[in-house]
Amino acid sequence: MSEHLTKDKLLATYLKERRAKLDPAMFGFPQARRRTQGLRREEVAQRANISPTWYTWLEQGRGGAPSADVLDRIASALMLTDVEREHLFLIGLGHPPEVHYRKGEGVTPRLQRVLDALEPSPALIRTVTWDVVAWNRAVAVMLIDYGSLPPRQRNILRFIFLDPRARATQYDWESVARFVLGAFRVDAARAGAVAEVEPLVDELCRLSPEFKAMWRDNDIRSREEGVKHIRHPVLGPIAFEYSAFSVDGRSDLSMIVYNPVTPEDVDRIRSLMDEQEAAPV
Repeated sequence: MSEHLTKDKLLATYLKERRAKLDPAMFGFPQARRRTQGLRREEVAQRANISPTWYTWLEQGRGGAPSADVLDRIASALMLTDVEREHLFLIGLGHPPEVHYRKGEGVTPRLQRVLDALEPSPALIRTVTWDVVAWNRAVAVMLIDYGSLPPRQRNILRFIFLDPRARATQYDWESVARFVLGAFRVDAARAGAVAEVEPLVDELCRLSPEFKAMWRDNDIRSREEGVKHIRHPVLGPIAFEYSAFSVDGRSDLSMIVYNPVTPEDVDRIRSLMDEQEAAPV
């Protein structure tokens, strides 16, 4: 019983604190004759489309466990960020909210500068649908120049299954393709983006018999780091240690960094990048 009461008190305190931080003028509510900062309880209830009495009980720690739908509406009414919304669910229901994919747009200049600072290690940013939205010059030199592709074609699965260059650079193309597809399936499901990837899956099933067969196998792979071997057309065999990182504040993005395994490979990549930069256009 004491644990239940503590949980209700945590929820009540959090709701009151978040309500106090909102400016009534932002929502068209009158500012006159307010004894406390922020919105009134009945104004939050109005925005969330729930009973003012029940919302008052929640802030008093005696409303009982709200449903996920109610918490979602309260989160919207209080203008909570993704992190704040997750915290609301954790203290209100004891688990995070159900994942629903929300696509973001591009990357910030600061994040692009992070990629550029990692050279000569290739580094890129991909979405949960494995569209590549940012990359550094080392990616263009060592893996593929995404800038030469139309935006719609800048997808790792499209490259692996439809571009002959992917087969030319891989020592064991089928093994790599199976791993990529299994990891992609995990990412899409984890992000709640299963419906969003259906058009891409349908397209690749039509264009690639190998993709269609592997997709039906339902293999699941997940590895945040490992070693990648490629056959570069100029430098020959190169090995990279790769790592995947979440982008803070952007649940739709991941950063992939490929670190050359040996110092000699670092020097070779840097020299090739310098040569290509110095070459006349």
